[in-house]
Amino acid sequence: MKEIKDIIQAYDLALQKGLRVALATVVHVEGSSYRRPGARMLVTEDGRLTGAISGGCLEGDALHKALFAIQQQQNKLVIYDTTGEDDLRFGVQLGCNGIVDILFEPIDSRQPHNPIQLLRELIRERRDAVLVTLFSSDRTSAGQHPGTCLLHTGGDIRSSLPDEYKDIVLADVTTAFQDKTSYFKQYPLFNGFVEYLSTPPALVIAGAGNDVMPLVEITSLLGWHTTVVDGRPHHATRERFSKADQVLVARPQEVLTSLRTDAHTLFVLMTHNYNYDIALLRELLQKDYPYIGILGPRKKLDRMIEELLQTGLKLDEQQLSILHGPVGLDIGAETAQEIAVSIVAEIKAILSRREGNMLKDKNHPIHA
Repeated sequence: MKEIKDIIQAYDLALQKGLRVALATVVHVEGSSYRRPGARMLVTEDGRLTGAISGGCLEGDALHKALFAIQQQQNKLVIYDTTGEDDLRFGVQLGCNGIVDILFEPIDSRQPHNPIQLLRELIRERRDAVLVTLFSSDRTSAGQHPGTCLLHTGGDIRSSLPDEYKDIVLADVTTAFQDKTSYFKQYPLFNGFVEYLSTPPALVIAGAGNDVMPLVEITSLLGWHTTVVDGRPHHATRERFSKADQVLVARPQEVLTSLRTDAHTLFVLMTHNYNYDIALLRELLQKDYPYIGILGPRKKLDRMIEELLQTGLKLDEQQLSILHGPVGLDIGAETAQEIAVSIVAEIKAILSRREGNMLKDKNHPIHA
């Protein structure tokens, strides 16, 4: 979602300057590729790029293709095929041994459901969503490409498609919601990329010490909605945590009533104040959050659980399974910056249902 947010900001700036833009989207991949379908990049007519559709090998050529689409004011599909030995003829040197389809869409701000507006609605809703992008089934630049044309956020539908074609697509949108997955689909007239987008994490960090600063830096870079909360007004300040989305001064019992939380809200307790942490942990365990990380040794968490049980709090296996203490992956972290990397890596692994092992030990492709 961070990439989409950056693209929207770049688009708004280009609009203020009166610059025309095009959105480049990876819509289909065969074989290996640095970026997967759904990767996006905004190109302005003065040559500025926001986002990425490759590891840097496609961007130069894509710039020229995007400028051509802007000039022609037509959607264009470009296919980069590097499965053969001589990929130099493309002038891009992908080095990934794959076929990558890129759709270029010039943006018309007058259209109410243009691709950027659909992305804007996606960010605003903060809900799981499915985005549909259609392109010619003959996969040539001569075909017609409806482009990014439908957004479904569970209840509302925004679409530029005719109703008769929308009905065909919606059946696959429903499937994407149910399976929580994205996929490529062949329709009678078009190919389609049906993209499932999960709600980005919202991380609440209890603690406003110096060791929280690098964690906020990283989560901000990832585009996670980040809140810092602490009971100390001189620590929990906007000046210290300028990149946090929200900074609160609150007692443990006030934290949840001061926040809007949902099923995608995660917590990390790192106040270095045992009483604050256990009081907040008591509040959190009476709700249904997917992840609670506790900074400190295992014996600290064991002591907390024992005390909470002694006070009459009932804890089942599900509640205990969401507790992660010591928080983070075992990467030998020592400094605050390294610990921040460890924490974020663990959270990302859990959200992605991965083990956090080394990629070289995988016996199958990185991406499904």
